Amino acid sequence: MRVLLVEDDEPVAESLRRGLLRYGFEVEWVTTGTAGLAVTTPYDLVLLDLGLPDTDGLDVCRALRRRGDVPIIVISARSDETDRVVGLEIGADDYVSKPFGVREVIARIRAVMRRVRPTDQPTGPQRYGARLSVDRKAARVWLDDAEVALTPKEYDLLAFLTEEPGALMSREQIMEAVWDANWFGPTKTLDVHVAALRRKLAGAVTVEAVRGVGFRLVVEPVGRQ
Repeated sequence: MRVLLVEDDEPVAESLRRGLLRYGFEVEWVTTGTAGLAVTTPYDLVLLDLGLPDTDGLDVCRALRRRGDVPIIVISARSDETDRVVGLEIGADDYVSKPFGVREVIARIRAVMRRVRPTDQPTGPQRYGARLSVDRKAARVWLDDAEVALTPKEYDLLAFLTEEPGALMSREQIMEAVWDANWFGPTKTLDVHVAALRRKLAGAVTVEAVRGVGFRLVVEPVGRQ
């Protein structure tokens, strides 16, 4: 998925760009409204700051909306209710106030894309191999057709890892997605939850540890018990 990021604050933009890249997004970053409107390569969603150096971001939002129905999420230090209402009324799909965490922005992107492209989303439980099913809408998990009792964080961890089976996820990426971008506690809690998933889902999936990096979820081949 390709994101157009229109943001003139370099530290904010770089942090957000790195976070989006870690989650598998492609990012084109520009620093002015004029540059944003001049982009000709296709993109799936716009992250738009309102406080741009050359023009008001609301004017950019209006211009983008006149061009088509690409989803637009406003990211701004303007937290006043009036700005939020105006942004939404002129065509923005969502509004995120600074400061924000990458996890929040990712969640907003996914929520917006579910609304604008509902047919792209699974309507029922998704199967992983022959034994494991995850129903994201109901937040329920089954192993061999028997429901597995997971704690909320165990479920969040499994749901995140099964988004891309086989992909190596760094500890930082997992902590941001499952806990919080501003988590300051020990990352040992991640190991505890991984151990719980290994125990509860033994034989269906394997959560492999890559020393010094993170974890990957591997779905056991059909027929292996």
